[in-house]
Amino acid sequence: MNNSEIINKTVDFVRTTLQSAEGGHDWWHIHRVHANAKLISATEDCDLLTVELAALLHDIADSKFHNGDEEIGPATAGDFLHSINVVEHVTTHVQQIIRHISFKSGFDKLNFQSSELSIVQDADRLDAIGAIGIARAFSYGGFKGREIYNPEIKPNLNMTKEQYKNTNAPSINHFYEKLLLLKDKMNTATGKKLAEQRHAFMEAYLQQFYLECN
Repeated sequence: MNNSEIINKTVDFVRTTLQSAEGGHDWWHIHRVHANAKLISATEDCDLLTVELAALLHDIADSKFHNGDEEIGPATAGDFLHSINVVEHVTTHVQQIIRHISFKSGFDKLNFQSSELSIVQDADRLDAIGAIGIARAFSYGGFKGREIYNPEIKPNLNMTKEQYKNTNAPSINHFYEKLLLLKDKMNTATGKKLAEQRHAFMEAYLQQFYLECN
C-alpha cells in the first residue's frame, strides 16, 4: 500500500469513527488540523506520512470523552495502523505524538520530542485559537453545560493537571487558562506567524464581549 492509499484509508476511518463527535472535536476539526499540518510541513524537515497520520488520528479517542483515559487514543490509533500494515516505527511515532500533543500534556515532564510532534501540535493549537477557537470553546462549553461567563468566578492561572482536566469554569475563563497562552507556545516559525493574527482576533473579541456585558 502506498502513502496515498494509507492516508485515504485513514481519512475514511476517522470520518466514520467521529461522525457523532462533539462539534469542536469532529471530522471538520481533524480536516482543519490536517490542512494546517501539511501547510506547516512545507517549511520544516519532517516525515510527511507521520505528520499526516498523527494529524488525522490525534483526536480519534480524546481522553476527555473517555473518562480521562489518556492511553485510549494511542491504543485506538495503533490498532488501526497495525490493521493496515503501517510500518512499526511510524505507528509508534504517531502514538507518541498523540500522547504528547495536548495542552494538558504540558503539565507533565516532557520525555518525547520530534519535529513531527512540533508540527502537529502547532496545527492543533492553531485550530484552538482565532475565530474557530472561539467557536470551539463555546461549543464544548455548551456540550458540558457550562456558563458562558460569570464575573464572580475568576480564571485559575495556577491549576494542576487534575484541576485542568476536571474544571467546570465558565467558557470565557478558558481563554485565560489556555487559549491566550497558545501563541507563545508555538513551536515552528510558520505556526508562530499564523498564530499572531488569530491571537489578535481573540483579544479584539474579548474587548467587544466585555463592552457588551457592561
